[in-house]
Amino acid sequence: MSHSVQAVGRVDYDEHRLVRLHPKTDGWVEQLYIGTTGAPVKQNAILLSFYSPQIVSTQQEYVLALRNLKTLQASPFEDVRSGAEELVSITLERLRFLDVPDHQISDLTKTLKVKKALHIHSPANGIAISIGAREGQYVTPQTELYAIADLTKVWVLVNIYADELPWIRIGDQARMNISAAPGHTFMGKLAYIYPYAESQTRTVKVRMEFDNPNLLLKPDMFADITIEAGAIEDAIAVPSEAIIRSGLRQQVFILRAPGKFEPREVSLGVSSDGWTQIRDGIAAGEEVVVSAQFLIDSESKLREAAAKMQEAGQ
Repeated sequence: MSHSVQAVGRVDYDEHRLVRLHPKTDGWVEQLYIGTTGAPVKQNAILLSFYSPQIVSTQQEYVLALRNLKTLQASPFEDVRSGAEELVSITLERLRFLDVPDHQISDLTKTLKVKKALHIHSPANGIAISIGAREGQYVTPQTELYAIADLTKVWVLVNIYADELPWIRIGDQARMNISAAPGHTFMGKLAYIYPYAESQTRTVKVRMEFDNPNLLLKPDMFADITIEAGAIEDAIAVPSEAIIRSGLRQQVFILRAPGKFEPREVSLGVSSDGWTQIRDGIAAGEEVVVSAQFLIDSESKLREAAAKMQEAGQ
């Protein structure tokens, strides 16, 4: 048995490709190089310059350590030389902990000139989807300076009804169409099934992943999704109309001999295109009555007619 699941999805950011930048220390924004949301950003591009008294003082300590090392390198005492080298290493590490870029550390090492402003660079390619600071603003480590999203891959979130869940598996292929790109079909896959149901809709959210090299897919767009659910191999299935549902029980009628039928309780699986999987209760090759409900209705009517005839004879 095979099945296609139809659903509506919503395009979202790939959380693994979303970067949020915060300063490592307090300070002031000197200049914004990327100042508008929606602007494309290249990896290592300068986003802003940032003045921090702590970074300035750490640079000064590093310069002093370098000068001290230069003075003491000729010392005949190994402990003195190693102590000076260790001080340089410690102050250099502190600069790196504060996210001072390597090129600025290199310049500082060569020139021994302390710079007031620190450059903050983009760690990835993407789009600036939010900017949390302006020139002259005082910022802290809690301030989100930028959010940068790489949209060359996106997530599509889809709500699946409970009766469709048995069909889908992680890795299933999916097709997607959006009104903004008529005639174009995007191909992706089912990447994750969330382990909880939505309280309002009683559906389960699943996550699809799609390549988006031309950036046609925009976050919050709606899309038509078709999940090509994997086939169930060697399934025993009967026409859905052969199943009699009465309360908590489901039955089918098995043809035992011409004109003779046996009711059999069965356990049901998934349904698709007018067929229903039988998990337990019948064996492959057994014949079932397709219009089983018709048989029951006919028998009931015959009994009712016989009862009326008997009453009339009395």
